[in-house]
Amino acid sequence: MNKNQYYGLYLIGAVLLVLPLLLPNSFYLDLAIRMAINAVIVLGLNLLIGFAGQISLGHAGFIGIGAYASAALPAQLGLHPMLALITGAVAAGALAAVLARPIFRLKGQYLAMATLGLGIIINVVVRNEAAWTGGPDGMPVPPISFGGFEITGDKHWYAIVASLLCVSIWASINLIDSPFGRALRALHGSEVASKVVGVNVERFKITVFVMSAMFASIMGSITALYIGFVTPNIADFFHSIELVTMVVIGGMGSIYGSVLGAVLLTALPQALATFEGWETVVFGGILMLSMIFMPKGLVPTLAARFGKRD
Repeated sequence: MNKNQYYGLYLIGAVLLVLPLLLPNSFYLDLAIRMAINAVIVLGLNLLIGFAGQISLGHAGFIGIGAYASAALPAQLGLHPMLALITGAVAAGALAAVLARPIFRLKGQYLAMATLGLGIIINVVVRNEAAWTGGPDGMPVPPISFGGFEITGDKHWYAIVASLLCVSIWASINLIDSPFGRALRALHGSEVASKVVGVNVERFKITVFVMSAMFASIMGSITALYIGFVTPNIADFFHSIELVTMVVIGGMGSIYGSVLGAVLLTALPQALATFEGWETVVFGGILMLSMIFMPKGLVPTLAARFGKRD
């Protein structure tokens, strides 16, 4: 086991602990919460893309399932928000398990188009099922409470998502260092060679897809509960592309690259707001330069430059 992985986790934990004391106002605390939420989603997505080598361009659909489960199930069926969160995660995992077998028989651009179609279908459903989802206008999300204590305010949610991020990093480190993680890396390297050494390629593809979908659904529920409102935009194509970009910029197959990519691409649009209408152009230019000079992503490139493993 690589102990350097844990040094990074200790550093992130220390930063998360002192960060609320350093942030000047609630705007930056809200931004930090969104960074942590995206980081957890991207950690799950990187297991699929970076470690297993399987593309997904419709991952925001699973986020939408979780978000709308936390909005619609309490409103329509009276479920407790935590039970709705669990139901959404199970539903997303079940959908991923059912569709993974036919989808992952495809490769390359065909696999990308299949996952893209899945995301688009989910987005169309939440836009059109107005009786359950509020349609294009979205719907409010009831607050979550335990024993009369209601989770409200940025400080409560910061503590929750910061804890989830640390747990997710710890779980990812242990998963990648396990036989399961080594099988994923072998799968990424060569499916044929993996089969030769006894790896059940289909089973591992399905498992990592289900895990990644459930990661996304849980954080979709957390996002909806935090914001208090959900719209179909949470499940649209552009959100999926944004998440894949975070994986690529941070570094595919890099745990801390997932975190760094999520942090940078969540903060960058806010930092570029001063360009007044040219933000998208500048943003695209930064992404292009990153891919030209650091094609493996930020963390793997820096790790190679300084002779360190991720």
